[in-house]
Amino acid sequence: MRLLIIGAVAAGTSAAAKARRNSEEAQIVVYEKDSFISYSGCGMPYYLGGEVESADELTPRDPAFFKSKYNVDILTRHEVIDVSPQAKSITVRNLTTGDIFADHYDKLVIATGAKATKPPIKGADSEHVFTLRNINDMNHIKAFIDANKPRSAAIIGTGFIGLEVCENLKGLGIEITMLEKLPQVTPGLDSDMAVYVEGHIKQKGVDVLTGVAIDRITENSVVLSDGNEIDADMVLVSTGVRANTELAAEAGIELGVAGAIRVNTKMETNLPDIYACGDCIEQYHVVTGKPVYRPLGSTANKTGRIAGDSVTGGDLEFRGILGTGIFKIFGMTVAQTGLSEREAIELGYDIAVCHNIKPNKPEYLGGKEMVIKGIADKATGRLIGVQIVGLEGVDKRIDVFVTAISFKAKVKDLFHLDLAYAPPFSTTKDPVMYTGMILDNAIDRGRPLMTAQKLRELIASGEKYTLIDARAVVQYEKNHIETAKSIPHAKLRAAAESLDKDTVAITYCNKGTTGNAVQNILINKGFKQVYNLSGGQKHYGKVE
Repeated sequence: MRLLIIGAVAAGTSAAAKARRNSEEAQIVVYEKDSFISYSGCGMPYYLGGEVESADELTPRDPAFFKSKYNVDILTRHEVIDVSPQAKSITVRNLTTGDIFADHYDKLVIATGAKATKPPIKGADSEHVFTLRNINDMNHIKAFIDANKPRSAAIIGTGFIGLEVCENLKGLGIEITMLEKLPQVTPGLDSDMAVYVEGHIKQKGVDVLTGVAIDRITENSVVLSDGNEIDADMVLVSTGVRANTELAAEAGIELGVAGAIRVNTKMETNLPDIYACGDCIEQYHVVTGKPVYRPLGSTANKTGRIAGDSVTGGDLEFRGILGTGIFKIFGMTVAQTGLSEREAIELGYDIAVCHNIKPNKPEYLGGKEMVIKGIADKATGRLIGVQIVGLEGVDKRIDVFVTAISFKAKVKDLFHLDLAYAPPFSTTKDPVMYTGMILDNAIDRGRPLMTAQKLRELIASGEKYTLIDARAVVQYEKNHIETAKSIPHAKLRAAAESLDKDTVAITYCNKGTTGNAVQNILINKGFKQVYNLSGGQKHYGKVE
């Protein structure tokens, strides 16, 4: 069997390696139009900031490595310009010599990846305007910084890459302005979690402008549509990526969501003996079963391995994704998995939402608070999404939540997980367990939550309600929600007799625990509708 692979970054090289592990007889040839293969794209921002000292650390493997270890031929600077499915052939251009030749395949794997998008902004093609998608991009940015010593930079877009580059350029002493067309940073997060990220980067001296449109880019500034000019000796455009599928589309391969290649669970396209993997394909979501496009290096490696297995007769199948992501920004870790609240509502789910604020370990051992937003489907009790921001312990918790959602756990199951506990690592009831308890109480145990947004809507509606601040009087006097009554926890039992049991009641404390205790008292005293404010005063004040 002759196996040809187009693309030699994460997915293509994974496919080649797995195919070779399954078959010693296969002839495996990989064509790559770039000079670099199998590189760590996610490490590029850290090279720009000097945390990764040598670019070679991001490109540890070359064609010689794959030839010696896997007996795979990788031809760099070779661009595939045509695929002919009926003839089972491809046309290749040698970018060094200009020669054009044909090659034939029994099986073909397309791993052409994705490319950075650039919005149609005047001046976006200037020499001081960059995208960061591959090693060549990285080297161009590094050379520009070394040669020009920019004092200011504008970053257009506030996704993972934009924020990681922000941190690293700031570390070089460059003044940074983040520009985002949406009304919030980190578009993948819900707005009530994005505020934590925005507040954190502002504290670190980064200017953040949301809800802005860009008119043009000049030699040393970005001009907004309202006429304001932002100083920028260099500009990074980080507005997302688009699947490289022109070659596939011209060959008659079916495309799906976001113009990415449609494949089945074995990475087969609609054409016989042609497979696809990596950032050029659509995936499907574990929770919804619907197709999505979420290009990530981890998924590229996974789908590449499955493609390599499939072409050699294996039985591996793709099980979908949750859109899990994590990144670090000035010491804060931001992570998400599954559906956001926004997505869940758009898809028609009836959801329960909680904001659980807990330290990653006891405060007496230096524990740092995390804010965990959990989203659950009321109909099934299943956990369907989680977002976390915090300084420590976020990665551990998000991976537990990923595992739970992947195996269709219900929120009530989280309390029963036998998680590792010792004071240097966790609290006795881990924040994961607390999240499950809070959501289980809301869904099945008559202890509903009200989000900050819903409370604001209630306050604005003119409907009758009772809002109870259950904290100590001194805390109430320091700050409180405008329409709240001060009824400390210790005095509530007596005070409850004077309250209307038929009026909607909302309780709150600093973070939610005492609010829940007061909620229990009112419910047990016969109050008809009692809600606890999700995340308490601390969260409410953050998202005002």
